[in-house]
Amino acid sequence: MEGASYQRFPKVKIRELKDDYAKFELRDTVTSMANALGRVMIAEVPTIAIDLVEIEINSSVLNDEFIAHHLGLIPLTSDRAMGMPFSLDCDACDGDGQCEYCSVEFHLRAKCIIDQTLDVTSKDLYSSDHTVVPVDFSDSSGSEIHINEDLMQTLTLEEKRSWVESSPTRVFDIDPNTKQVVVVDPEAYTYDDEVIKKAESMGKPGLVDIYAKEDSFIFTVESTGAIKASQLVLNAIEVFKQKLDAVRLSEDTVEADEQFDELGAHMRGG
Repeated sequence: MEGASYQRFPKVKIRELKDDYAKFELRDTVTSMANALGRVMIAEVPTIAIDLVEIEINSSVLNDEFIAHHLGLIPLTSDRAMGMPFSLDCDACDGDGQCEYCSVEFHLRAKCIIDQTLDVTSKDLYSSDHTVVPVDFSDSSGSEIHINEDLMQTLTLEEKRSWVESSPTRVFDIDPNTKQVVVVDPEAYTYDDEVIKKAESMGKPGLVDIYAKEDSFIFTVESTGAIKASQLVLNAIEVFKQKLDAVRLSEDTVEADEQFDELGAHMRGG
C-alpha cells in the first residue's frame, strides 16, 4: 500500500574515527530518528564538569569569579560519567554531592616564587580520581548531484571555470585532461543554491540538479576530549534506548491512548 509504514533497520557506516572526532553515515532511517540522535548527543550525554569552586587564597591579578568560571569550562575525561549518579539523586550522600560516587575533587595549588610570570594551566589540577583528569589536547555513497552533460558542453572553458568557482565549497572541479566539469566532493555541498543561481544567470537553467537523500544522514561528531567521539555516540544511543524504554506501552498507556482517541473523535465531531 502506498504510504504504509514498515519496519526499518538503520545502518551505520563509519567514515572517519579519532579520539575527539567521528564522522559516520546513518542510513535507512527517517529524519525524526536522525534528529533525535543528534539532540541526544548534544544535550543528553552526561559529562563531568567543575560546578563548585572554593577559593581559600587568591593573590593573582584575576578575581575569584573569573577563575571559577574558567575552571568550569575545562573539559574533563568523562568515560565513567554514564555510571555516576547525578549529585542530587545520589543515595550514598543523600544528594549532598560530596561523595566518591557522584563527585570528584580537584586541588589547585600554585605559587610564583620567581621574578617571571608563572603560567597556571589545567595540568596543575590534581584529581582525587585518576580516571577523571583535565583533557590533554597535546596528545590528542553515491552522488546526489547530476550534471546535464549536454548543456555543460555548450559552455566555454572560462564559463565552466566561473561556474565551478561560484560554489563556496569545493564540490566541483575541472578535469585537467578532458576539461570536463566533475563532482569531486558531493558531501561538501551546503545547499546554498549558488551554483544553481549562477547557471540561471548564465542562461543555462537546469545545468545541474541537486537532491538531498531523505533516508541518509551524515553526522560529524566532535568531542571536547572529555570522552572519545566514538564513546559519545555509543552513550547517546544508550540514552536514546533508555528514553524509548520509558515510553514503551503499558496497560495504563494503552488505556490512556484509547481515551485520547475517544476525546479526539468527540472534538472532530464538533
